[in-house]
Amino acid sequence: MSEIKNNDRREFILDMARNVGLATLGGLMWSAYVDEVTASTLVLRPPGALKEKDFLRACIKCGLCVEACPYDTLMLAAPGDNKPMGTPYFVPRDMPCYMCTDIPCVPVCPTGALDESSVSKDGVLDINTADMGVAVIDDNSCIAFWGIQCDACYRACPLLGEAIVIEYSKNERTGKHAFLKPVVVNDVCTGCGMCEKACVTEKAAIFVLPRETAEGKAGDYYIKGWDKNDEKRLENATSEITTTEISKESAIDSLNDGLEDLY
Repeated sequence: MSEIKNNDRREFILDMARNVGLATLGGLMWSAYVDEVTASTLVLRPPGALKEKDFLRACIKCGLCVEACPYDTLMLAAPGDNKPMGTPYFVPRDMPCYMCTDIPCVPVCPTGALDESSVSKDGVLDINTADMGVAVIDDNSCIAFWGIQCDACYRACPLLGEAIVIEYSKNERTGKHAFLKPVVVNDVCTGCGMCEKACVTEKAAIFVLPRETAEGKAGDYYIKGWDKNDEKRLENATSEITTTEISKESAIDSLNDGLEDLY
């Protein structure tokens, strides 16, 4: 009799353990789902990453890119990070991308979520062609815009004098000093984040954002007449002249409409 009771007790304990395990697994799955749904779009991906939607479809969350990074720059998103769980990302203020010339994180990707061709030039890996994001400067908190001499971001940039340039202007407030203002060249900036890491302000006055977030879009219908390459788009353009029939009587009627109620 006591043996039967012991067996029942064991079964009860095993059932409880199974239920707790299932509940824990369900909680983790729900947490992952919530993270996916509420994930921030301000995520910086490794070099060569596809566009975000395509990247999320292709990335199998294997972590090989994270393992290959020699600087521990890349991390895998964990529950509560407000990023798609298990996907690689980096935070420049903590640890920027140090622009490895052999880009070890890219070739190890088994699915093409990190595309070698997007970080290659003439068939050779070229980290300078990477597009992880673009640096943005908050001129209200950048002390260089106050007139205090600081070129920390300029000096930290691996593409010195190309991705960030210094713009000189007279300080009208003092009349005898110059402003040395950093300016980001968007087309050259790779989004590595070394400038953000080097920024001397308490909260970085220069920071990297995904390019889709940081930049606007003028639209294909505007042409830079002074840019020969842009002007070439007019060569195959077609024009169509449209006319609209305008009736003076209907225009006058629309102006007078409702006036009869005033009399």
